[in-house]
Amino acid sequence: MFVLDTHCDTPTQILRGRDVLQDNHLAQVDFPKLRRGGVDGAFFALYIPADLQGEQAYEHARKLYECTSRAVAASRETVAWAFSASQAYENKSKGLFSIFLGLENGSPIGKSLERLQEFYDMGVRYMTLCHTADNEICDSCATAVKTWHGLSPFGREVVAEMNRLGMLIDVSHISDEAFYDVLKYSTRPVVASHSCCRALCNHPRNMTDDMIRALADKGGVIQINFYPVFLDACADRPSYKRIVDHIDHVVGLVGIDHVGLGSDFDGIAVTPEGMEDISLLPCLFDELRNRGYSESDLCKIASGNFFRVLG
Repeated sequence: MFVLDTHCDTPTQILRGRDVLQDNHLAQVDFPKLRRGGVDGAFFALYIPADLQGEQAYEHARKLYECTSRAVAASRETVAWAFSASQAYENKSKGLFSIFLGLENGSPIGKSLERLQEFYDMGVRYMTLCHTADNEICDSCATAVKTWHGLSPFGREVVAEMNRLGMLIDVSHISDEAFYDVLKYSTRPVVASHSCCRALCNHPRNMTDDMIRALADKGGVIQINFYPVFLDACADRPSYKRIVDHIDHVVGLVGIDHVGLGSDFDGIAVTPEGMEDISLLPCLFDELRNRGYSESDLCKIASGNFFRVLG
């Protein structure tokens, strides 16, 4: 079983000075914790705050990439880049942990498809179209007044170019209107790299049942977020078992082939009880087994579903 976390904000912590080669007290992600958690690979998200636009956003993304690259180079005996599922499996066969790259917020590309190509060439394999503010691509779920009411005209060009490049479109953070526009214009399956179910927690960052069905109908996958605010509106700090409740809900709606794990570790201030850091991920798989999931099911949740779409 290959265990993949599709969203960790660790590059931001590296830029702030975290030595991910060491076991850091209270840190949610570092290489020792990843090993203890049995994690084989993770998408490290180059997170761009919504207040950064244009060249500022671009320069910030470059800084995140450069500091992450230095961390990879400093631990090459245990860590390697991965740009495809086959490369990740090859890394695992060599005893190496795989780091994939995602770009969280499309603001660094501005209105330039050439910049999108640049990030793809750097190794970015998914882009979250926006964050907590509208940008040149689409509307955010977090804004009260929408700029585009879906994708912008440039956003439709971005979707087409991402399809051409083979870069996954990440619909986490975007508005409901933008989500349906993405499904309308994308010729390939799309992903929600770190989202939850609105039926279990009524938050605009989460996906409705209709959205989950539509995502699955196009062959896509929702990766469940660990942030308590998105897991349970009634508990300040729910148990990690609430993550499995969201997995159960997706499986009940659309089957086992459209769900996975996107923790949002290093981007969340609070974690579920019993899931304080990524070393505790085996508890989640134990709970899935206790609820009757087979080893084949676990392989799909752990990475198989996401790798299918990445392929």
